[in-house]
Amino acid sequence: MDSSSNEVIRDCPPFFKVYKDGRVERYFVTQPVPAGLDPTTGVQTKDVVISPAVKARIFMPQSTTPGQKLPLLVHYHGGGFSIGSAFDTFTYKVAAPLAKQANIVLVSIDYRLAPEHPLPIAHDDSWVGLQWVASHANGQGPEPWLNDNADPSRVFLAGESAGANIAHFVAVQAGATKLVGLKIRGMLIVHPYFGTREPSDNELDKYFCPTSTEFDNDPIVNPAADPKLNEMACERVIVLVAEEDGFRNRGEAYYETLAKSGWRGKVEFFETKGEGHCFHAVIDNHNTEVLKNKMVDFINKDI
Repeated sequence: MDSSSNEVIRDCPPFFKVYKDGRVERYFVTQPVPAGLDPTTGVQTKDVVISPAVKARIFMPQSTTPGQKLPLLVHYHGGGFSIGSAFDTFTYKVAAPLAKQANIVLVSIDYRLAPEHPLPIAHDDSWVGLQWVASHANGQGPEPWLNDNADPSRVFLAGESAGANIAHFVAVQAGATKLVGLKIRGMLIVHPYFGTREPSDNELDKYFCPTSTEFDNDPIVNPAADPKLNEMACERVIVLVAEEDGFRNRGEAYYETLAKSGWRGKVEFFETKGEGHCFHAVIDNHNTEVLKNKMVDFINKDI
């Protein structure tokens, strides 16, 4: 092998490095969890294919009974748009307990990752996922679990980190295109990633999304730049941040943007003290339980 092929031309810790020959090496590869029955929560999972590029995992609580329609939450995983999946341990740790505690059907959408698939491919895949979910609204979609158990009039969106960015994107798309079939009651924006005007952020965002314009004009990294923001198809939003998270102020800025955007919904803000980015997907402690309960309460408030 030509030694020059081992030359790193782009290093993006903690996510990946790109070599001169085009190889991508990730610093961290998440571990998959097989679908099936979780003996701890009683949640049953099933993997489905939405399109050749997009897949999903469905989380079904044990309390489901024939004919019972439960609220539906559509989830987007984090990972800097470049690591993670709907099928890994981090998503499982967040999704399975939430499905049980809130007594909801949860669908986690698996989108293609950067840098092999530059943004906005992840956002486009995620939008395809939500449209697929909406195809079950009349009870005649391709997936029986959703036809039989999910209530399209009680839908929530959620995501953590990059997934929160994506959840926001699809909520705006749903409103701007007047997506038929789903009534989106609320959205949970957990430790969100959005851009800033810092040169290092702009450079990274440009690498992830070669078609991106500058921060001031790019709705993907700057929701305030989106002329369709006030059309967002969502009645309520909760923005959850962590005090020690480097993205904490970006979450607060998003909250403030929504509050003054002209969007007619209600937005609330919750901060976990003494914790870092997406701590709840890694550790179990008192703050993890408080955050989970806050999310469950937000969902149940509307049911």
